[in-house]
Amino acid sequence: MILMNLLVGLPTMLICLSLQATVTFWAVRFYINQVHNNTTPGWLGRGVGPLLVVMVLLMLGNFIQITLWGTLFLTLGEFTQLYDAIYHSGVNFTSLGYGDIVMSHHWKMLGPLEAANGVLMFGMTGAALMAVLQALIKAQIRERVKLD
Repeated sequence: MILMNLLVGLPTMLICLSLQATVTFWAVRFYINQVHNNTTPGWLGRGVGPLLVVMVLLMLGNFIQITLWGTLFLTLGEFTQLYDAIYHSGVNFTSLGYGDIVMSHHWKMLGPLEAANGVLMFGMTGAALMAVLQALIKAQIRERVKLD
């Protein structure tokens, strides 16, 4: 039973990692292009605005992964409604662990696998946001030094 959970869960985790890595790459690339090519003055146009877009893109990547796991649960017959499957997936992915909905004994180990996946993906999201924020701070310092 554990082997079957691993055979289903690990490839799903790899798909999620690939998805989040791709979203992160494009989000950071977007930010770099906005900061270096945007002539809009002010902090919103050249700094915080693009940072907010990056944050939304990264969280959208996480939500797509939650939906992917929820769809997997639905496909495995654990849920009859997509909403319940995505809700349960979100609880697992965020490691919230309400426990109000529990999967069957056969697929129960997918929950901890998804939770581990979510912790890793939120870590990647946080790291990417931190890198973008550091780039924003460095750009602000460079701009400030030019003005002085």
